[in-house]
Order: sequence, then structure tokens, then C-alpha cells
Amino acid sequence: MARLKIIAQKRKILGRKVKQLRREGILPANLFGKKIKSQALQVDRKEILGVFGKIGETGLIDLVMGKQKPRPVLISNLQVHPVTDDPLHVDFHQVDLEEKTMVTVPVELIGSSPLVEKDEGVLVQPLLEVTVEALPQKLPDHLEADVSVLTKLNDAVRISDLKVARGVEIKAEKNEIVVKVSALREEEEVAPAPSEEETGAEEKVEGKEGEEIKEKKEEKEEKKEKEEKKEGKEKTKTQKSSK
Repeated sequence: MARLKIIAQKRKILGRKVKQLRREGILPANLFGKKIKSQALQVDRKEILGVFGKIGETGLIDLVMGKQKPRPVLISNLQVHPVTDDPLHVDFHQVDLEEKTMVTVPVELIGSSPLVEKDEGVLVQPLLEVTVEALPQKLPDHLEADVSVLTKLNDAVRISDLKVARGVEIKAEKNEIVVKVSALREEEEVAPAPSEEETGAEEKVEGKEGEEIKEKKEEKEEKKEKEEKKEGKEKTKTQKSSK
């Protein structure tokens, strides 16, 4: 099967000025690899997105640059804007077809666990992706973890359980857990109702506070009444002296 192709041109616009390229539908790119000098390139945005959607970061493509011989490359990094998801930049990794290379691939879950179907457990996947090493043309686009074998709590699929094609090596500890079945979280404990002793103590405190408030109110009214009487006497004396 013929490899997909991407046409690239050398890029002269660098730095912040590449924003103008993006406005014109052109995506800034870089080419790097073993024993080659890094080059600044540019590619058509729609074209690269279409190819990336088909092969991701593990499919080989031919990078065509003018009249040069097509170069076998991997799309090693497609950067996107964190808010708009618009593509910002892409890196092409030129590989040697005779040398093994390493890439990161996702781990996809297949099948269904009997415990999960019965609502007696929940799947926990601590390893979402793994690094694999192989010749460029043998790189897988993903690995699969079969969870139908998880029939008891704490059963797990480990790295050693993952199936890979001949010539593909997973660069991780064989005993590392990929996915397991854990117990469902227990319902949150409801706070116990206060005991009669606690309720009685609260009522006593509230009663004591109520009495103190009442006493303060009575003292305030009494003080106000005395002041009013005093003002009345002073007013009477003033009236007599004016006569």
C-alpha cells in the first residue's frame, strides 16, 4: 500500500510573524531527525489535518520537498491552541526505515468486565498510553486491553498481558498495571443525629443565653426610664425659676 504524501516548502518566515501564515491557511512546520539538519518548513493546513486524522502520530508518510527524494517521516507533534483547538505548528520526524524508533501509543479498552456490568465494580485505568519500539513501518497506532477477563475485584490487566505484533516491544515494566477493577466507593456516611444528652445541653446553653439577653434588656429599659425622670425634674425646675 502506497504511503500518504504531504507537500512541504521551505519556510522563510520565522518567529511571531508566522501568525500571518496561519491566516493564509498555512501551518508552520519543522523537520528533524537523526543525522539530518533541522529545517523550517510550511505545509497546507487542510492537507496536514486530513492526513493526521487518518494515521495519527504512528503512520509513516512521505514528505515531498520540491524535486528532492520523498522523505519517510512521522508526525511527531501537532500543536493546537489550548482554547480554540486551532492547529499552531507541526513537527515531522524523519526516520530510517532500517532502524527501530520509539513512539507513544494509546491503550484502548475492549470487551466488558462482568463485575462492571453488574454494578459491583468500576474500571480504573492508570495507564492511558505506552511507549513502543519497532521499525517505522511496523509501529502500531494503538494497543488493546481486554477487560472481559476481569471477573474479580482487584483483577488487573498488566503490560505483560498486552498483545503486540512480532518485532514490537513495549518499553515499560511487565508487571505494571494498565487497567483494573476496583470496588465502588461506599456511600458517604450520614452524620448521626444528636443524642438526647447533647440536645439537652444545647437547650441549657440556649436558655442561659436567653436569660442573659432578657436581663440586659430590662437593665436598658430601667436605665432609660431613670433618664427620662431626671429630664422631667430638670424641666420643672427651669419652669419655676423663669416665673
